[in-house]
Amino acid sequence: MEQRVGRVFLGLAVLLSGLQQLVIGQFVRIVPKLPEAVPAQPVLARLGGLLLVALGIALVGGKLARLAASVVALLLFATLALYLPQIATNPLAGFMYTNPLKVLALVGGLAALVPFLPEGPLSDGARLLGRASALAPWLFAAFLVVCGIQHFVYLPFVTELVPPYMPARRFWAQFAGVCLIGGGVGCVLPQTALLAARLSALMIFLWVLMLHIPRALADLGVPGETSAIFEALAMSGVALLVAARRLE
Repeated sequence: MEQRVGRVFLGLAVLLSGLQQLVIGQFVRIVPKLPEAVPAQPVLARLGGLLLVALGIALVGGKLARLAASVVALLLFATLALYLPQIATNPLAGFMYTNPLKVLALVGGLAALVPFLPEGPLSDGARLLGRASALAPWLFAAFLVVCGIQHFVYLPFVTELVPPYMPARRFWAQFAGVCLIGGGVGCVLPQTALLAARLSALMIFLWVLMLHIPRALADLGVPGETSAIFEALAMSGVALLVAARRLE
């Protein structure tokens, strides 16, 4: 069940991100803003949106899913070329590492997915991605641990993200940080890997429902809040695929 739900979550995230790009004509969240010198960015964003929609449909439906996973992984790797120069400008800022690690965690999730998928076109390339599946828990863990640390480094900001109706918002921001660090460490320890991945998937999915959807509905004019829903859904899917790998 983990691999099926994880695949659907990842596919929906890709599909919905593509639809959003088609509607607003902007690159959002995972793909950073292109340099100003690049012309016709709305057109490029919409063309990219069409591609993401097609890839998302393939991942959700399962047909040509190996090919789709490989193409999405290549696209994600390409975004690193846009993020890495930003790190060089401010290497001591922890938030500079969040997006690159997020990209690598998503690639790890796709690598973990490939071995579960049927053979298809360009299967040799997909098999190469699948060989990296052993890295999936480590890439996902690195992302979780860094995010958890940032909950404490940027505690005032994270506290503001906690829904106002919840009491002791500072405590919940700190608790979430501990859970992220614990989940990341647990994902790479054989004794706890399955439980940690499952609980991380549940935690992130609950954030989709409790945090990201309400924030997006509160301000539909901010594209990043909507795309955060899809991004978190994808990360929940990655956690489930890490769990599925442990069940092999």
